[in-house]
Amino acid sequence: MGCNCEIEIKDRSEAKTLWILLALNGTMFVVEMITGIYSDSTGLVADSLDMLADAIVYGISLYAIGKAAQKKISAAQLSGWFQILLAFGVLAEVIRKFIYGSDPLSDWMMGIGLLALAVNVVCLFLIAKHRHGEVHMRASWIFSANDVLANLGVILSGFLVAAMGSNLPDLIIGLLITLLVLSGGIRILKEAKMEAANLNSCCSKESNCS
Repeated sequence: MGCNCEIEIKDRSEAKTLWILLALNGTMFVVEMITGIYSDSTGLVADSLDMLADAIVYGISLYAIGKAAQKKISAAQLSGWFQILLAFGVLAEVIRKFIYGSDPLSDWMMGIGLLALAVNVVCLFLIAKHRHGEVHMRASWIFSANDVLANLGVILSGFLVAAMGSNLPDLIIGLLITLLVLSGGIRILKEAKMEAANLNSCCSKESNCS
């Protein structure tokens, strides 16, 4: 009974954290997408898509709470593939802006970038206590940490756009966000693969392993 209570408390704590992260990232996706289109910023649009993918990841992680180990591994794998798919979507936007040109508004980039950074620092603080947990929660931690780096990049690129009078820094940060998201997706897929191998090893020794 005591063990079950501890598991239920942990599950409730994870669910509460993920619901907050889901709400914050969903809101920031809308804010960054609207302002990214208005300001013609590849960096903001890329970051908004990153927020959307993270919101989906948190939703997947919510589904995995309380489920068997294999379902948690599957949730982490799905999260990783979502991130990789997003990375190619962002890359397509970078290429489109590179071909057709853009005129990003640096003030909006820096202002919204700072807002997104503040939101993601809160997200990172909330998820920190779960960063050494099961694989579906480690996935959430990895993506939240990457978001902070992406926000710093958007702010820096906004400053460079203003200083240089060029859209090149905005395109570069869009490309770097692509690589950051791609690496995060690959990392969590590797962790999920290791977790699956450990689970299979466990199951080969204990028929009731789950």
